[in-house]
Amino acid sequence: MATNWNASSWRAAEAKHLPTYPDAAKLAAVEETLTRFPPLVFAGEARALKADLAEVAAGKGFLLQGGDCAESFAEFHPNNIRDTFRVLLQMAVVLTFAGKQPVVKVGRMAGQFAKPRSSPVEKIGDVELPSYLGDNINGIEFTSESRVPDPERMLRAYSQAAATLNLLRAFSTGGYANLRQVHQWTLDHIGKSPWAAKFSETADKIGEALDFMEACGVNPSTVPQLQGTTFYTSHEALLLQYEQAMTRQDSLTGQWYDTSAHMLWIGDRTRFEGSAHVEFLRGVGNPIGMKCGPSLTPDALLRMLDTLNPAREPGRMTLISRFGDDKVEAGLPPLVRAVAREGHPVVWSCDPMHGNVIKANSGYKTRPFDRILNEVKGFFAVHRAEGSHAGGIHIEMTGQDVTECVGGAVAITHEALADRYHTHCDPRLNAAQSIELAFLLAEAINLERAERKAEAA
Repeated sequence: MATNWNASSWRAAEAKHLPTYPDAAKLAAVEETLTRFPPLVFAGEARALKADLAEVAAGKGFLLQGGDCAESFAEFHPNNIRDTFRVLLQMAVVLTFAGKQPVVKVGRMAGQFAKPRSSPVEKIGDVELPSYLGDNINGIEFTSESRVPDPERMLRAYSQAAATLNLLRAFSTGGYANLRQVHQWTLDHIGKSPWAAKFSETADKIGEALDFMEACGVNPSTVPQLQGTTFYTSHEALLLQYEQAMTRQDSLTGQWYDTSAHMLWIGDRTRFEGSAHVEFLRGVGNPIGMKCGPSLTPDALLRMLDTLNPAREPGRMTLISRFGDDKVEAGLPPLVRAVAREGHPVVWSCDPMHGNVIKANSGYKTRPFDRILNEVKGFFAVHRAEGSHAGGIHIEMTGQDVTECVGGAVAITHEALADRYHTHCDPRLNAAQSIELAFLLAEAINLERAERKAEAA
């Protein structure tokens, strides 16, 4: 257990990207209310995820982490939750079947509301207002009233997260994730993608394998793993007032857990020495992720690992690299070597989204799909060269038929961005692009496995 730590000790540290609430009494009342609400997840579930991630860190699995850039109140709908969940299921099936290893499924869902912004203000014409910081803080509408941080938004965010988790638990354990349903997971709007046909071929092979297993007496009724799946949730632990209010002491172990999600991560803008976000997360027992970008030096990374995981507990730390496709092969190796040299057990995951944002001529932010793929390829190339395990992917995606990232087999053009550009913050991969990425990942995983076998022979 962390020393000299309590759930509020972060308040004495340097806090960046936190809102300034104009009504302190109202904020305190909301925080007190949240402390009396039931936990959204349980300590035992967080420990189960940590055990799964320990296997990934040991090279015996792969982490698939994906979901919305920023969840919103306006787009809250069961169909949107279902469609993102089923795309993640499709991706996991492709990775499991082709890669021949377990896939740990973690959604950026049920809590991914707050977003750090590059500027504290936004200007349209001659009007300058505070930036939109996420629906659990202020509103996206460009009005002075909407942009005032309102603590009561945290209560609505909790309610939406609870409802989302309830539906995800039902989908993952209630029969929807049964492997016999694999053909039904394909969304209608990706039928035009060539990758839909490739997924259908994979589904056929899975069906044949299940038929063989059933003939041998193995079926979903006798093997629970075939009729459901384990699905975890995660978000960036940015709004620390909310995270503190959701922190509870586990009655079995005495350890403290942030019960707002199974896994929390620290962003590239808040992972500095003396950070309030680092101070808060060092004391909770959840698995922790940390974004690692071009500004992070090997020595600073090692100091962060010593702070966040001094006991070097396997499964505790996931390092999420986010360099950009033109920087990953130069920037990542020094970090990988430093971690290996010091013997820290970590999951290495790739965020190919945040370093590859451009602005189209139309004014829309977008992410070229070829750059996303190039960063993933570079990530795997680095780990093959260093003899380490490329253990995961961290993507912003949706099951909706959006046009936010250009390229891919469906070939979204810059001119088509405006057709269905719905994100509240950054551009997301749509379902077809996500499936295409899954097949690329499967190829990279197979190459890594083949090289390991060759070395062992």
